[in-house]
Amino acid sequence: MTENENRQPEATGGGLYREYISNPLMSDTASDWSPLHDAAIHGRLCSLQQLISQGHGVNLLTMNRVSPLHEACLGGHATCVKYLLEQGAKVDAATIDWNTPLYNACYSGSEACVNLLLQNGAVPQGQCALASPIHIAAKRGHTKCMTTLLNHGALIDYNVTHLGTPLYVACENQQMDCVKTLLNSGANVNTSKNLESPLHVATKNLDTQLVNLLLEHGADTDAKNAEGKRPVELSLPNSSLEKLLLQWEGPLSLKQLCRLYIGKCLGYSRPISVSKLSIPQQLKDFLCYR
Repeated sequence: MTENENRQPEATGGGLYREYISNPLMSDTASDWSPLHDAAIHGRLCSLQQLISQGHGVNLLTMNRVSPLHEACLGGHATCVKYLLEQGAKVDAATIDWNTPLYNACYSGSEACVNLLLQNGAVPQGQCALASPIHIAAKRGHTKCMTTLLNHGALIDYNVTHLGTPLYVACENQQMDCVKTLLNSGANVNTSKNLESPLHVATKNLDTQLVNLLLEHGADTDAKNAEGKRPVELSLPNSSLEKLLLQWEGPLSLKQLCRLYIGKCLGYSRPISVSKLSIPQQLKDFLCYR
């Protein structure tokens, strides 16, 4: 029960052992589904404890290399995740789709599971760009999961060829809270995917509020996509969105330049630094675009 996006077979070396795979002769997911997996996905802690005490391996895998920990994270069951980790579950095990338990926790939006995994040594960046935890969190609008990853060292501008950056993904899926968090955390507003910037994709989505937010954070109105078009050329003629983009063309005001420069100096520490600066609240609000 893993995310089907970006599926790619895993190249494995060596044999597959019975203690890790419930039925090595069967390749369909249903046939090698175990009671342990079922208990994990449904959050049945007592069943998990009983099965493991009876000798069921905590790292039992399906033919798609899905572990009980993967399923507990996908279900967002923090108590089960904690127990499985205590019993020796592999925190960074990857499925054939390269999905790790951390990826699944970010998919489900369970901040508690994300914290448990990171506290037990999970790699915040993920093992493969095909299944990036911070990208799936941004796509699904799970701001708290995304913030937790950033606080544990995930790269804010991690640029995946077929996805873009987390900011691009958040804009593409119109996840406003994630966009705000990323921008206020120092994300590069102009990093593009195949020459298409976050401003381009926000304009194509006709999202005036998002376009305005990107412009306030220094989005380049002159950036051209693969077709050689600027964002304003993607807006509807005589629309409020076109008028907004035209208003931001040309030199920025001194006020806006100051805000952008201060934000650049604060960089990745902005989420905690602005609130702790010894400056008037009015200036804090100004720096946070409030």
